[in-house]
Amino acid sequence: MFELDELDKRILQQLQRDSSLTNQELAEKVHASAPTCLRRVRSLQENGVIQKQVAIVDPQKTGSTLMAIVEVSLDVQTAEANTAFEKEVNGETAVLQCYRVSTGPDFILVIQVADMPAYHELVHRLFTARKNVRNVRTFFSVHRSKFETYINDL
Repeated sequence: MFELDELDKRILQQLQRDSSLTNQELAEKVHASAPTCLRRVRSLQENGVIQKQVAIVDPQKTGSTLMAIVEVSLDVQTAEANTAFEKEVNGETAVLQCYRVSTGPDFILVIQVADMPAYHELVHRLFTARKNVRNVRTFFSVHRSKFETYINDL
């Protein structure tokens, strides 16, 4: 496991708030020199602590307004069956998140699509056409009061 020191933690906290900071701006905010900051960020990336940097887009402004939280139970829960299911859903761009969970369903998916017809098409492709899917239970979001992407306990 990669050990984070206090400077690494300050860098990660700042980048989680705004990854578009220049190296100089980041260095000023974390009270380090620019070369030290650049070296640390590269190390965090190379060691997989920083997986990727992205822009968070408002789905309301792009037309992808239907958010669904989906519970999926499989008939067979072998390691191979779980991995095969994950491979299928991970290939779908509408699936934003996929969690293997314990007690209850086998998977929880977070799905974002444009509308109900797009959801039905996705359901048919991902679940109805699959022999190993036993049960699907969907919850549609009517309001999102909080959405964060940062890890707070660094």
